[in-house]
Amino acid sequence: MQVFSLHAVSPIDGRYQLQTQVLSDYFSEYGLICYRYKVEIAYFLALDTLRLKGFKPLSSDQIQQITALSTHFCETDALAIKAIESTTNHDVKAVEYYIKQQFTNLQLQDWCEFIHFGLTSQDINNTAVPLALKECNNLKIDPLFHTLIEDLLTLAKQWHDIPMLARTHGQAASPTRLGKELMVFVERLKRQMERKKGIPFVAKFGGATGNFNAHVAAYPQTDWIEFANSFVSDQLGLERLQFTTQIEHYDDLAAYFDQIKRLNSILIDLCRDMWAYISLHYFKQVLKPGEVGSSAMPHKVNPIDFENAEGNLGIANAMFEHLAGKLPVSRLQRDLTDSTVLRNIGVPMAHCIIAWNSIRKGLSKLLLNPEALEADLNAHWSVLAEAIQTILRREGYPKPYEALKALTRTHNHVNAQTLHAFIDSLNVSSDLKTELKSLSPQLYTGINPPF
Repeated sequence: MQVFSLHAVSPIDGRYQLQTQVLSDYFSEYGLICYRYKVEIAYFLALDTLRLKGFKPLSSDQIQQITALSTHFCETDALAIKAIESTTNHDVKAVEYYIKQQFTNLQLQDWCEFIHFGLTSQDINNTAVPLALKECNNLKIDPLFHTLIEDLLTLAKQWHDIPMLARTHGQAASPTRLGKELMVFVERLKRQMERKKGIPFVAKFGGATGNFNAHVAAYPQTDWIEFANSFVSDQLGLERLQFTTQIEHYDDLAAYFDQIKRLNSILIDLCRDMWAYISLHYFKQVLKPGEVGSSAMPHKVNPIDFENAEGNLGIANAMFEHLAGKLPVSRLQRDLTDSTVLRNIGVPMAHCIIAWNSIRKGLSKLLLNPEALEADLNAHWSVLAEAIQTILRREGYPKPYEALKALTRTHNHVNAQTLHAFIDSLNVSSDLKTELKSLSPQLYTGINPPF
């Protein structure tokens, strides 16, 4: 039995909590505090390498003790920081004060004033948040998405040779193959994932207004730009922006959100197509004992997984739209509107997780119904009009398009017999008639690259 809080305001922390908890270490309040703490500790240890006046060199044992603070960070630490914040009413300052307490407990109070030295809060936030997002992307987001693509690819290969009536503008069109239609989505998703890989995870690290004012005032001989570049790149694995205000530009973060939104838009397209194929009875769905499709109609098995996914993808994209549009805009050197918005990154990501899992579940429940696909093809022999008029063009037959247009619009239902009778009426060779009669909707599927 699934257990979740019945009092959660949001379904991502209630109904869907078991799915979305994988994001908790990155986007929860605990996650944000943890990453801030890690950045503060990493920065302090990096200062030790500069041999600054007043900063006594740390022994290997002391470095090991300080490093352990970061690696052993737990919920008890986070709760202690929240307790300090209740007094300071400043979340980043609370982290600084807590680390100072930890240093004092370790007999390291001589180094306390080099914790958060010369920094502003955004030097921590604008490194902690992209670091959390990068690690979540690499460990959770990308693996799940690649698995979804692999699910689609597996089905595409399985149904490689299944002929299917195509529909353009909702009308019967030249037949295709089911596997190829899934490969359309595989190709689209893979291309956009490649583009997402090119978006860097960037950080702002440069003091109150991006100029290292306090750092330079205290240590004018130190190359703070080189230090910051090295720290952000080598220690945090991020790319440091060179010219900033108090906050980062968020342009690359917006690009990341736009790219996820584009992937989701492709998946909305997929969900609607799968919904339509189920409606056409091309697919049945695996039945699970005890499940109910409708509270009133016992016969129904609804495509709820694709509908659930479509709804969650829409919510995610609406939020990504706001994040991407708002974050790059800030008054002068900084206003606070980015702060509360950044705290919501996990919300659309959670809706993505819910949606992507729903799509995978929906795909796993599909049962091919070849009889329905065959019946649909047999009911639309008119789609061969394209092939016949094209072959007749090859042979120089006069106005072949018009001849087929007249046939298909005169007869309410064109079947094999109707079409063969028309072919027999043509003033062409018997060999050509044989060639034309060899056509069928099942065989008229063209070619595709191997996959």
